Amino acid sequence: MKLVVFGANGPTGRRTTAQALADGHEVTAVTRRPEDFPLADPRLRIVGADVRDPVAVEAVVAGQHAVISSLGVPYGRTPVSLYSEGGTHITQAMTKHGVRRLVCVTSTVLFDTEAPGEGFLFRKVVEPLIARTMGRTVYEDMRRMEAIVSDSDLDWTVVRPAGLFDADAVTDYQVATTRLPGRCTSRSDLAHALVRRAADDLDMHAFIDVRTTEGAPSFLDLVREEAFGGKKSG
Repeated sequence: MKLVVFGANGPTGRRTTAQALADGHEVTAVTRRPEDFPLADPRLRIVGADVRDPVAVEAVVAGQHAVISSLGVPYGRTPVSLYSEGGTHITQAMTKHGVRRLVCVTSTVLFDTEAPGEGFLFRKVVEPLIARTMGRTVYEDMRRMEAIVSDSDLDWTVVRPAGLFDADAVTDYQVATTRLPGRCTSRSDLAHALVRRAADDLDMHAFIDVRTTEGAPSFLDLVREEAFGGKKSG
């Protein structure tokens, strides 16, 4: 299968690209910094392009079988538009070129349900503080992207992981269409889930949670990762 990965030079995008190659797919990795991309493979094409450029997005999407969006930006106070602009250009290009399968990454926060299994302090104070202050502009634009994707006529799936961290191996992670217990999702597990859904048409027209239950970091380390560049893409 021919897969496109947008945001390929971010920490999730690199894992996703590596997983897709390991699974035997041909991959087009889209990044604004192609000279910095760390992977090389005969089945890998690295394209320098910005998802905010609709012409560039069209050129990349044409002739592909499926698209994975692992776009991301770190928390900040300034307005965010990368998700919604990227979602608009990707869905328009896919519609124009007849590419049906789209898998995107957002966040478990967008389930709009309290974290199951957590105590009062986390449910009522800590997570709402992060969602409404530190991550407010990011989550607002993620919602806009979700609306764009779900309103399209494409075969879409939106994956909503929890706090992201790095791990070397894929684990026996959990997947559900409702919010799962736990605070963490490893990027290896997320990448595996993204590629499987793109290739096997799993969870069509669904918002799904992916949760890692083994080797999770401390909550403080997780917040540092989320706040200082963990979601940044290339």
